[in-house]
Amino acid sequence: MTQRQEFKVLQKFDDFELREYAPCVLAEVKNSGQYANATSSAFGSLFRYISKGNQASAKIAMTAPVIAAQDEKSTKQDWSVSFVMPAGSKLQEMPQPTDPHVTLREIDKEKCVAISFRGRATEELANKKINQLRASAAKQNIKLSDETRICRFDPPFKPGLLHYNEIVIPVLLGE
Repeated sequence: MTQRQEFKVLQKFDDFELREYAPCVLAEVKNSGQYANATSSAFGSLFRYISKGNQASAKIAMTAPVIAAQDEKSTKQDWSVSFVMPAGSKLQEMPQPTDPHVTLREIDKEKCVAISFRGRATEELANKKINQLRASAAKQNIKLSDETRICRFDPPFKPGLLHYNEIVIPVLLGE
């Protein structure tokens, strides 16, 4: 089974969870374009990185989810697409990418809200869930960052109705 990004549930609400994510390393590609095209083209670069497309020619385990992140302050065409590196990975220990589009970065422990849903994570369905999550968090007086993450857990060849996805939004510090 594919390893998933580590988190613990801090609190469950009617339609979402408040979580604390463990620190992690991301391999990331920044891309512009429509959601489907931007994520698809970035996926190839990221997959090559974990498939020995790095300076050590090391194979790195595939993990879930694949994250497509966007900041509300940026244009609707700017995306950061990421693979989460295996749990326990340290930035300084990761092999450097050979593709100049792939960068590595570390994320500290963070609190986020999350909502899950089934079906192919189209831009339309994701936007509906993003709006639902932001509204639900606001009702609980949880202040959220401008970043939104569309997290996809299943391979594209799996039937769309069976896809498991999440929308994850970081909580502002001090909340």
